[in-house]
Amino acid sequence: MLLQITQHAERLAALDEREAGHYRDIIARLAELAGQLTDTSVRAEAAHAVAARHAAVLDSLDGLDQQVAGLVGQLSGMAAARQGDESEQDGKSVQPGRVPRWWKLHGDEREEALARLRAWIEQVYRPGYGHLSAALGPCWEQHPLCLYGLDWLMELWSALYLASSRGAPVLASQAEWQTRLLPALAEQMHIETSRCQHADADLIRRRSTAGIRAGENDRPRSGYRHPDVAP
Repeated sequence: MLLQITQHAERLAALDEREAGHYRDIIARLAELAGQLTDTSVRAEAAHAVAARHAAVLDSLDGLDQQVAGLVGQLSGMAAARQGDESEQDGKSVQPGRVPRWWKLHGDEREEALARLRAWIEQVYRPGYGHLSAALGPCWEQHPLCLYGLDWLMELWSALYLASSRGAPVLASQAEWQTRLLPALAEQMHIETSRCQHADADLIRRRSTAGIRAGENDRPRSGYRHPDVAP
């Protein structure tokens, strides 16, 4: 009888120990779950804060497209009004002339295009641009390179200098025309007209007529006057 009681006591002790282990495992698991829950809660709060900030940004963007469209409309109206004022002041805008097709011009058409260039060279280029214009050989009419270059040089000059008013962009374009485009083209035309057969013939002619330069002013000039340059 005493032996049976002892055995039952041992079994009860083993059960108690096992249950105590289960209890400890459950407590540890609950503590782990509690930590995970805390981390999840912190992350949820951070996500909520980010979502709130995004919502605020979206609210601030609401109607932005209408505001931009309205601003563009105002600027377009101001630009149109300014152009209208400038048009009224200028009378008419300076438009480039018809593009001369030097490679296929002959007869009267070629002479008309050349007369326009001659007028600009005599009335504007020669008197106004010193050593740069002096470098242009008298045989420039015989060189397509000079014809192409002088054409755009003249048209740019007309567009830049014949307007009654100018802003900063036009002023900057005038500076670029004279400091970059003009010297580069003048050098090209000088090389072209100083190393050709026409230059050798002209040198011989000038040496043979060195004593009669005073009569050059009596030489008849072309009756054509550049339409954009006042007499």
